[in-house]
Amino acid sequence: MVQVCAACDYSAPVSSGSRRFRPRLSAALLLLPAGLCAALGVWQLQRAAEKRHLAAELAIRAEAPPVVVGDAPLDAAAVRHRRVQATGRFDGDGQIHVENRHHAGRIGFHVITPLRLAGSERRVLVNRGWVAALPAAVPEGEVTVHGVADVPSAPALALHGGVDAARDWGTRWPYLTLSLYAAYDPRPLQGVVILQDPADPHGFVRAWPRELPKDGMHLGYAVQWFAFAAIALGLFVRLSLTRDAPDAGPPS
Repeated sequence: MVQVCAACDYSAPVSSGSRRFRPRLSAALLLLPAGLCAALGVWQLQRAAEKRHLAAELAIRAEAPPVVVGDAPLDAAAVRHRRVQATGRFDGDGQIHVENRHHAGRIGFHVITPLRLAGSERRVLVNRGWVAALPAAVPEGEVTVHGVADVPSAPALALHGGVDAARDWGTRWPYLTLSLYAAYDPRPLQGVVILQDPADPHGFVRAWPRELPKDGMHLGYAVQWFAFAAIALGLFVRLSLTRDAPDAGPPS
């Protein structure tokens, strides 16, 4: 004889079924932005490592003995940011002035004067500093210039450029590059510009900013890209989980 348990309560909640991982095409599409964001995060980490390496290299170059600039052509990449010194005579005929240079809230000029190296026809450009107004006097006689080697570059947006531009500018230029100056004056020229040391005589206001590459910005971007990748991956997992059909329960 079958006894029915009166205490049994069949009105209790019924199991809704277990979850299964079943990726769908719409969810799988989220893997593309997740992978892209992760790759961008890795790239930013690599950029941060490059900046740290460059900062260490610049610190080593700043402490290295000065390079003597002579007649032999310099390897600009190897000498850039190093301390240099050169002896010769300033050539006022080749002097130019770079406009719209700022100092202490005022607009003026950077004075660029070629130095004809002693015992050579080769010259090196010397940025002698900032002046508020022209003309800028050129010292006479033989001088020894100390400073840091630099390789100037054109601005990101140059409305007027090319080898013909320098001839049109005369002695007042919007920016300086060595290739433009070589088109302006074809005489032999070293591949760097000397940013003259503030302690040297025969110069003007020389407050050169020291550019130290920093990795903080790239690390911040890396965290953001990895966060976006994690969000996309989390959505993919969430949308790929499906529930099994719930149990029908015991027969009545």
